[in-house]
Amino acid sequence: MLSAMDVANYFLSIASEDDGELISNMKLQKLLYYAQGFALALRGDSLFGDRIEAWTHGPVVPSVYHAFKHSQGGPVVPEEDIDWDAYSPDDRVLLDEVYQVYGQYSASALRALTHSEPPWCDTPEGAEITCSAMKEFFETQILDG
Repeated sequence: MLSAMDVANYFLSIASEDDGELISNMKLQKLLYYAQGFALALRGDSLFGDRIEAWTHGPVVPSVYHAFKHSQGGPVVPEEDIDWDAYSPDDRVLLDEVYQVYGQYSASALRALTHSEPPWCDTPEGAEITCSAMKEFFETQILDG
């Protein structure tokens, strides 16, 4: 299983390789949430084991947030060179699709989107957004989409 930091570094690397874009910590947090949600719905299993919490500005993986908080609102640069072989073909397809769909949005747009979704709305601030809540919600997004 990947770590949330592995997934974060993947998103940061493809963003900078594809179009030279650098993404903020807030946007990165939302991409992690969407990747985990769709992994749960499509595969029935977590993409990473790190906890996702409901914070004021939406879902956050605390371990990744704290690793990159020094960037404040600015762009985050990957901490290391990525080992592309660490990602299975299925992982890469999932992450590429999440980035293709959600990577086009700004951090504030993703924040607004997550604020309209039950996993964040139904979780008290600071509490863990459960995998079961994400799985249930994201399964409806697949059926509706």
